[in-house]
Amino acid sequence: MALSEQQQELCDTSRWDFSDLSALVLNCTLKRSPEQSHTQGLADLAIAILEANGVAVDCLRPVDRDIATGIWPDMTEHGWDRDEWPEIFEQVLAADILILTTPIWLGQKSSVCTRVIERLYGNSSQLNEHGQYAYYGRVGGCIVTGNEDGAKHCAMHVLYSLQHLGFAVPPQADAAWIGEAGPGPSYLDPGSGGPENDFTNRNTTFMTWNLMHLARMLKDAGGFPAHGNQRSVWDAGCRLDFPNPDYR
Repeated sequence: MALSEQQQELCDTSRWDFSDLSALVLNCTLKRSPEQSHTQGLADLAIAILEANGVAVDCLRPVDRDIATGIWPDMTEHGWDRDEWPEIFEQVLAADILILTTPIWLGQKSSVCTRVIERLYGNSSQLNEHGQYAYYGRVGGCIVTGNEDGAKHCAMHVLYSLQHLGFAVPPQADAAWIGEAGPGPSYLDPGSGGPENDFTNRNTTFMTWNLMHLARMLKDAGGFPAHGNQRSVWDAGCRLDFPNPDYR
């Protein structure tokens, strides 16, 4: 997607180097590739900004993959014949930024998005090298599209879930486009006004830059500070700010 002059100028005049960052976009559309996804259309704007700043971006549709239902890291260990989630989870861990995108159905995020969040939850008890939960040090945001109300409601659920699982959520970490209430054109349909909508373009731009800025800060700091939040230390019996137990 081509950036506007204003968006391109922001990229051209940036004094920050984001070229060592990576991002993963999980487009939770209900449409399998190569069917057109309106949610992908808006996500492409964020991707264009990321890539213009040297961020390596991977994008996939979970609906294209065989993701089992459940909240265990690998559902083949719990009766399922096939589960591609473990491969996607490795991509999540490899990325500094995770963007979940979803269409709105009946005022809710898609069923695919719910499944992805459930599977993220299934891995959330794993620990990083600092003894923190697995997603610490990573940044999360979301994009929502639809032609009915519910964008903020969906974003509220997605962003709450991400921060609860350990992702850091910057200011203004969501962006959305919705058309008029009721049946009508979707984001990429001719005459929808979606790609030209200044409010959506502004929020998508702000969201993307905020994700990059926070990811930059966390990477430069070596991750989220590991004090007062290490499950490995807590499980060992330590009570932070209190004397440690006697291990003799």
